[in-house]
Amino acid sequence: MDTAIPTLAQAARALAAGELSSVELTRACLTRIEQLNPTLNAFITVDAEGALRAAAEADQRRAKGEASPLTGIPLAIKDLFCTEGLRTTCASRMLENFLPPYESTVTARLRAAGAVILGKTNMDEFAMGSSNETSYFGPVRNPWDPTRIPGGSSGGSAAAVAGGLCVAALGTDTGGSIRQPAAMTGITGLKPTYGRVSRFGMIAFASSLDQAGPMTWSMEDAAMLLQTMAGHDPLDSTSLAETVPDFAQALQGSIQGWRIGLPEEYFGPGLHPETRAAIDAALAVYRGLGAEIVPISLPYTQHAIPTYYIIAPAEASSNLARYDGIRFGHRCENPKDLKDLYARTRAEGFGAEVKRRIMLGTYVLSSGYYDAYYRKAQRVRRLIAEDFARAFRDHDLAVILTPTAPESAFLLGAKNQDPVSMYLSDIFTINVNLAGLPAASLPCGRDGHGLPIGMQLIARPLDEAAILAAGHAYQQASAWHLARPGTTP
Repeated sequence: MDTAIPTLAQAARALAAGELSSVELTRACLTRIEQLNPTLNAFITVDAEGALRAAAEADQRRAKGEASPLTGIPLAIKDLFCTEGLRTTCASRMLENFLPPYESTVTARLRAAGAVILGKTNMDEFAMGSSNETSYFGPVRNPWDPTRIPGGSSGGSAAAVAGGLCVAALGTDTGGSIRQPAAMTGITGLKPTYGRVSRFGMIAFASSLDQAGPMTWSMEDAAMLLQTMAGHDPLDSTSLAETVPDFAQALQGSIQGWRIGLPEEYFGPGLHPETRAAIDAALAVYRGLGAEIVPISLPYTQHAIPTYYIIAPAEASSNLARYDGIRFGHRCENPKDLKDLYARTRAEGFGAEVKRRIMLGTYVLSSGYYDAYYRKAQRVRRLIAEDFARAFRDHDLAVILTPTAPESAFLLGAKNQDPVSMYLSDIFTINVNLAGLPAASLPCGRDGHGLPIGMQLIARPLDEAAILAAGHAYQQASAWHLARPGTTP
């Protein structure tokens, strides 16, 4: 499944030099989608007509000298960003035919920059899942091995990039949903600081955790996409009124003398030996670049899973209460009364994993249990954030390095009957969301089956530049990000 679709940076340079037109590049992506999507199931909705129209407009803008770096770049959008007039489903029967009457801030900014939206990518239903198997539209398959999962919940975006169905994609990350699928498909995925990118027009899962970010082949690509996505938005009350730095400039610096933290809690018995070996090899590369590896401890890591699976379902229960069959979305047929309307609409519209999390969230928010569960989880969340702050401060760290996931991509269906085992797929990524920090996954090796292995870089709040610099330096000194499905290790 090797692909000739260029990276974002390569495409931008070819378009600027007149070596390629946006219409040609968009047609190439649409051809790949037509050929491979029946196998990968990466897209739920493809807007070929709209994409070609936008590509032609982008070529006209470029001919007039009005182009930005993203003008004419074909992108895939995770199907929870509202796109005016273009179906947005959240991979759920509940929103199977929903046409948003407005545009999300992120997609509006990308359109304004001249980017071409190819369509909407598959995902775990309402972003609840770690394998992209909870989608109402069927599971996504990994381009490296279609018998395996691509990770979740942004598995469709990850598979679209890795399979060469688009140049780059948007994902969202609530507990690892950009980074974990990036690791399992051999691409680069960046979750910005909470509040760095507007959430307006993103259909909410857990509002204090959700964050949008780029999914690309390289850190250079991620910097280009994040530059347009980031920035204050008055339509989002959680958006940070902070200046957006020049992320491309961050790629230029040396990491000589940087201190990189290595937390002992991320290297316990649950980590697959092949993943550990890949991380050790990456650490050797960083030492060769002049960085110092510093052992650290993040003791509250052990509380990540229970804390997250109280807070996230509680917020999901509240956010998903609006889907009642009254104003939009699925509605049951011939309800007897209002209670029947609510009950059957929600029973029919939501899948099993979404129902499980709604029930869990409703329970921990209920009278008599709020203080015992939700309030206590929020206190532990604060301790987790202080863990990171203390480590960065006391050890003068530039970034923290960990595995992204305990293992590489597992077989489809392997964990469907064991929710706890599935939840543990995100054990190394969840803490970052609870603390609101920026983090990224980038490829650092292959396992014995030839499947990608990812490592995670974590930085201080609003220091995406450090992640980009550290990641780019590694990618300049290694070749894992250049590998494509169908190539030998």
